[in-house]
Formats: sequence, structure tokens, C-alpha cells
Amino acid sequence: MALGIQQVPDATPGKNRVHFDSHVPDRKAEVARLVGLGATEVAVHSIPGLVWSVLADPDGNEFCVGQAGEELEPTGNP
Repeated sequence: MALGIQQVPDATPGKNRVHFDSHVPDRKAEVARLVGLGATEVAVHSIPGLVWSVLADPDGNEFCVGQAGEELEPTGNP
């Protein structure tokens, strides 16, 4: 697994000060695992060669789980 951490420079209330990104071999399985632990899937995004899910922990802090080489299904479903 690869891990990326992005610092958010502004002090906007309610905005994460640190944004956690992870890249995993099986995004769908990892998202299911995290949802089972209490996370909520907020959105799914993609660019050619990368799909990532935005999740929120129970306190609303957002983080992403991505998979390189994955493409969204033609219906656009995650």
C-alpha cells in the first residue's frame, strides 16, 4: 500500500487539516472493509488509469482510497 498525506494550508472551520490518501490493490474490497468499520463512502472519482473513493470517518474527516489501473464500469457505478 502507498500512503500520501496532504496538508491543508488554510484554517477553514470544518475543513481537514490533513488529508489522508491511500493506494491499494483492491479499492472495492478496502472501501467495503472501511465502511464495515464505520466509514461512509462520500463519492467516487476517476481519471484514466485511477479510480478513488472519498470516504468520511464517523467525525466527518474525509480521506481517499485509490486503485491505479482500475477503470469505472461503463454504468459509472463504483
